[in-house]
Amino acid sequence: MATDESSARAAAAERSELEQLWGAVPRPVFSGGNAVRLLRGGDELFPALVEAIDAARHEVCLATYIFHDDAAADRVTVALIQAAQRGVQVKVVLDGFGMLGRLVDLQRRLCEASVQVAVYRPIDRWWNWLQPGQLRRLHLKLCVVDAEIGFVGGINLMDDRFDLNHGWTDEPRLDFAVRVSGPVTGPIHQATIAAWTRAHLGSDFKEEALAIVRGAEPLARLRRLIKRLRLSRRHGMQATPGLMNPMQAAFVLRDNVRQRRTIERSYIDAIRNARTRVDLVSPYFYPGRSFRRALRDAARRGVAVRLLLQGKLDYRIAGLAARALYDELLGQGVRIFEYTPAYLHAKVAVVDADWATVGSSNIDPLSLLLNLEANVIVRDNAFNSELSAHFDAALAVSYEIDPAQKYRPGVLGALRRAIVAWVAYVYLRVAGATGRY
Repeated sequence: MATDESSARAAAAERSELEQLWGAVPRPVFSGGNAVRLLRGGDELFPALVEAIDAARHEVCLATYIFHDDAAADRVTVALIQAAQRGVQVKVVLDGFGMLGRLVDLQRRLCEASVQVAVYRPIDRWWNWLQPGQLRRLHLKLCVVDAEIGFVGGINLMDDRFDLNHGWTDEPRLDFAVRVSGPVTGPIHQATIAAWTRAHLGSDFKEEALAIVRGAEPLARLRRLIKRLRLSRRHGMQATPGLMNPMQAAFVLRDNVRQRRTIERSYIDAIRNARTRVDLVSPYFYPGRSFRRALRDAARRGVAVRLLLQGKLDYRIAGLAARALYDELLGQGVRIFEYTPAYLHAKVAVVDADWATVGSSNIDPLSLLLNLEANVIVRDNAFNSELSAHFDAALAVSYEIDPAQKYRPGVLGALRRAIVAWVAYVYLRVAGATGRY
């Protein structure tokens, strides 16, 4: 018993140390001693989530863009409610746009069970649409249980066979998440709490400020509030020096504070350092100049670059944006495949034999410059091999774009590319994004 308590204290101290280091600089902070398990679709994620929530002793923190009311998602709802009813502190943060039309009923049901619900940028009044920053959404899919077990990925809390725009389908979406334990859960926990706090203060900031001013220790409460909202400024890149096995992992976030382009730069750095292959999956694909240059340069130096994109489109504008880049990339040796058996929602990549990422971030302006997004990067050969096998299986049932045929030739193609670039530029400026893309 003493040994177990000592190990638990050591693990907690290691997570705390990683929290102090994470966010100090906009680059991945790797730690060792992690366990990362790949989960394909909600069919694997939801039972793992329910199992972890059912075993929760102290706290459950969950952030998601969409939380649907179908039977698959309802099992997670029930688990959250039961956890709250047995005294576990349960915090849920939902995105106001992602929950349009479903927020009121779910919020009422959770709040009646003492679940603490916060809504990020709610759109419950017509004038909310006119507020600055409404184009910046919470696109995270995170859950942390007792600050010990974390879940990160691209899977919304919605049945794999249901699409909000197209209804029920025969085949499940292609999507992935990971279950993690070890030091990397520290920053995942911190990010989830920060997202909930910022959403909560968005609706109750006046009351929070008055409570601070009227309290017995206003300065102390203010310092605690700032700590919840901000990341550490301590320097350092490795939380566990000399102890980077068995699984190295880093949690990378895209926010609008200190981690604005962390995910994008992580991808570009990995692609620039690639020696043999780059396999990338993204349903919404419209990368900026630096990202496209990294892909082209990798292909030109002999790296096998393969992109798996949507073939069955859920939004036509997304398909138009991606296809506007086909000729540019195909002409440099990049191979492009379109996934057609079902809707594609996975956001994953594999580079060489020892770098892989799974998360919520698409390779488009919304994810890379505007939304709150989160990925886990894993440096582990076994994990890499497993994700690669899924990638190869998906490629085997996909359609490869023929590089010998121009996809959008002539004046019409140039005009379409110009229109897509102009729309992206205007969208980013309206949303308040700065810098080149």
